[in-house]
Amino acid sequence: MTTPMRLEGEIAFEVTSVGPERSLGEMPVQPGILNPFGTVHAGALIWFADVLATRHVFGAGEVEAGMASFPVAVTLNAQLLSNRSDGVLSGEARWVKQGRRVSTVRTLVTGPDGKVLLDLTSTHVSAR
Repeated sequence: MTTPMRLEGEIAFEVTSVGPERSLGEMPVQPGILNPFGTVHAGALIWFADVLATRHVFGAGEVEAGMASFPVAVTLNAQLLSNRSDGVLSGEARWVKQGRRVSTVRTLVTGPDGKVLLDLTSTHVSAR
């Protein structure tokens, strides 16, 4: 019989800039996003990158509950290349292809030293 494992915590990040060519964000490494090895959980890295990419596709407008349309990811391809146990992580989302209905974004998450931790490519469509 295995012992149940309970993990809980909070994830906090900020989209700091949304522009026509790139969007930027930051996520501080904190206890709530660490895995049992003391490094950032892969899900936290992917969540941060996905939100940043989605925000890039959406643009600089205001996000509101009950909106008629909002971009959602339909594919995520994540390459987990390295990890960290401290510091503030940076994210940068850039266009691979900006389309009217389907858009593809490449988002890199890096550590304070500029080392790439996650390379995520995502494809988004508008949900109606």
